[in-house]
Amino acid sequence: MKKGMGIIIAAMMLVAAMAVAGCASGSSSSVASASSTSASASASSAATSSVSAASSVASTSAAASSATASAASALAPGEYTATFNTDSSMFHVNEADEGKGVLTVAADGSMTIHVHLASKKIVNLYAGLAADAEKDTANLIQPSTDKVTYKDGATEEVYGFDIPVPAIGQEFDVAILGEKGTWYDHKVSVTDPVAK
Repeated sequence: MKKGMGIIIAAMMLVAAMAVAGCASGSSSSVASASSTSASASASSAATSSVSAASSVASTSAAASSATASAASALAPGEYTATFNTDSSMFHVNEADEGKGVLTVAADGSMTIHVHLASKKIVNLYAGLAADAEKDTANLIQPSTDKVTYKDGATEEVYGFDIPVPAIGQEFDVAILGEKGTWYDHKVSVTDPVAK
């Protein structure tokens, strides 16, 4: 775009210089007119090239993002170690598992991640919002009692849950029910799957 503006300015200076020098003949006017037309065409071409280049970069970026999302959602059936991210320090993977859970991809492409929580204080989960969990009690996610082993060798029984995963790398809603009987909304995501 800067190059196009430079050409226009140069052409305008040329026309002004010719006018000052008294070059008002028909042939001189034709030359000035041709120069001005040429400069305008060059500026237009430069602007079009800049827009095309920007459009090309945007298209390439969008295609790369789409390809990444497709690759993440096209995991082969099997088991993976994956990171389970949450929005709360009160609802997180047990420290013995260092933020990871076991992601299972079924033959039909559906995914579930099994995570060990920090204790037995969260008694139910729900794949969705807390307001819906209170009405949809038939679809609550029940806990399993799992044993975790810490780095110092100590073991502990905690609750584990199998949580449906709609997509890799995208936030989704999970509601949790504590011992006091109150539901809370949370945002979670599953990232970085690595085949076991």
